[in-house]
Amino acid sequence: MIKSMYSAVTGLRGHQTMLDVIGNNIANVNTVGFKSSRVLFKDLYYQTLSAESAPTATSGGSAAMQIGYGASVASIDVITTRSGYQQTSSTLDMYISGEGYFTVQDTTGQQLYTRVGSFKFNSDGTLIDSNGNFVIGYSSMGWGLDRITIPGFDLYTGISISGDGRITGTNSMTLQIDNLGQVMLATFSNPDALTQEGNVSYTQTNSSGTPVFTPPGSSIAGSLVSGGLEMSNVDLTKEFTDMIVAQRGFQANSRVITTSDQVLEELVNLKR
Repeated sequence: MIKSMYSAVTGLRGHQTMLDVIGNNIANVNTVGFKSSRVLFKDLYYQTLSAESAPTATSGGSAAMQIGYGASVASIDVITTRSGYQQTSSTLDMYISGEGYFTVQDTTGQQLYTRVGSFKFNSDGTLIDSNGNFVIGYSSMGWGLDRITIPGFDLYTGISISGDGRITGTNSMTLQIDNLGQVMLATFSNPDALTQEGNVSYTQTNSSGTPVFTPPGSSIAGSLVSGGLEMSNVDLTKEFTDMIVAQRGFQANSRVITTSDQVLEELVNLKR
């Protein structure tokens, strides 16, 4: 069979994957904290028809003659660039003006990392995110790095959050401003290697490195801005341009298959 037909099939598969990634990016254009992804291709195996030869006194030498066998997806990378600030006017919504991640704990005890600071207090006075996960930080009760729980929650009003993550509130009985806890941020040596888990959450991997917990305000982790969330970093202009490229790439590879089929038809028709 004609090699070009099989090479084109690999091109169809790769560009279909590219369209899948673009479709997911566009679907999440308004998902707060979402990070878009991109597809990179690589070429595959090469058959050497003629080996290279070194130059001699009577010959200038020659390069190798090779035929490639298509392409495949080399990687699907997450673009972790920070996006803009979306004002919500909710005190417990937090935007990170740096490269840090909020740390939350799900019902199984697993730690997840997210850029979405959409938080609230439950009936027990524990700070949770929009998925019901517990936010990790320091409580005023001095339990160390753990769930942020406020004792006597029904007594703390006028809650505010500073740039360094400190949560303060006015005691309705004493009218004093109390320090209720502090949100901590996690940073990674290679955040691009975090694994996406859905719900705009990530888990650490061997490639990402272990999390380093720091108070908000450092040059790397960034400060917190209360009253807003991070927008999706999907660039629609780029996505639609990439969509055209993927569509034309898919179309071109399908034409190779059609042309190869026509050549095979001509070969079959040589014997009538």
